[in-house]
Amino acid sequence: MKKVIILAVVVIILAIAGYAYSGTKDNKIVLAPEEAQAKVEGFINNNLMQAGKKASIKTIIDEGDLYKVVVDIGSGKDIDSYITKDGKKFFPQVMDIEEIEKATAEKNNNTAGNQPPASAVSVKQDKPTVEIFVMSHCPFGTQIEKGVLPVLEILGHKIDFQLKFCDYAMHDKKELNEQLIQHCIQKEQSGKLISYLKCFLEKGESESCLSKTGINKNKLSSCVVATDRQYKVTEMYNDKTTWKSGRFPQFNVDSGDNKKYGIGGSPGFVINGVKMGESSCNSDSDCHTGEVCVNGRSGKVCSMPRNPESLKQAICATFNNPPDECNENLSADTPTPGFGFSGSSSNSSGSCE
Repeated sequence: MKKVIILAVVVIILAIAGYAYSGTKDNKIVLAPEEAQAKVEGFINNNLMQAGKKASIKTIIDEGDLYKVVVDIGSGKDIDSYITKDGKKFFPQVMDIEEIEKATAEKNNNTAGNQPPASAVSVKQDKPTVEIFVMSHCPFGTQIEKGVLPVLEILGHKIDFQLKFCDYAMHDKKELNEQLIQHCIQKEQSGKLISYLKCFLEKGESESCLSKTGINKNKLSSCVVATDRQYKVTEMYNDKTTWKSGRFPQFNVDSGDNKKYGIGGSPGFVINGVKMGESSCNSDSDCHTGEVCVNGRSGKVCSMPRNPESLKQAICATFNNPPDECNENLSADTPTPGFGFSGSSSNSSGSCE
């Protein structure tokens, strides 16, 4: 809410400046729409976006004294903003007064009643959808997979679990091959996915795990070939001009969802369409259930621990009616990054990106 208040002050100041400008626009420089678009896009990317992130202007519309610009920041939600026609003042956000007043009232009510923050309980379902985005050989992706396996075992079909993959690979062709295998097991032999992952995450040995878990290899092979062809996985691997930043081959099986949620590396964790572990915070009470407030690179941020108990709490908080299994106590020990189930780690913040 602090960010909203600060932004509100900024918008009010700019609005006053914009009003003064609109009253004295005669003899002022007026940029053409394409010039204004280029100027505001450069300003946003050079001054407002985090490192590695890039915004784009989808449309620009003449609205009298101002240009309205629709900004895509890669989060799956467009932002309506405005720029004065001389290109000197930028209005970063349109604020819905009723919506903000409602959110403030809800937060005050929750605080008064010592309830979890609204963000922790606002998106609930009878059967929560849990999406985890990984690179199959990323040590931090395997870490969260090992953490979530006990949760999947107790909740079973009471949640809709979806294993998904980042839209690029950092561990060469073996990673692309393995991701095709895991995608196809989930797609056509989903009942064996958890047992396969438990085996694979031990030593990273795919072939022996396929045999051990009774995967139908003929059916798997047909799916892998078809998926490889559909998404041009091997074709793009062989053509290095298609590699991301010239370094990493693409894997576009789940590219649409990567863009939708702004997945920037492995792992990514999404519950009921809400990406976990990114909101700013002052304390744990500002975070989703299961998350903790930690010091990040640019201030305090909510972080999603990768131990089974925290992951269970995060998922169970999004049921309309949590099942009895949510009362089971799971391990609070964080798995080690990489393959193997022995030992524990104090690090839940590493990623491959």
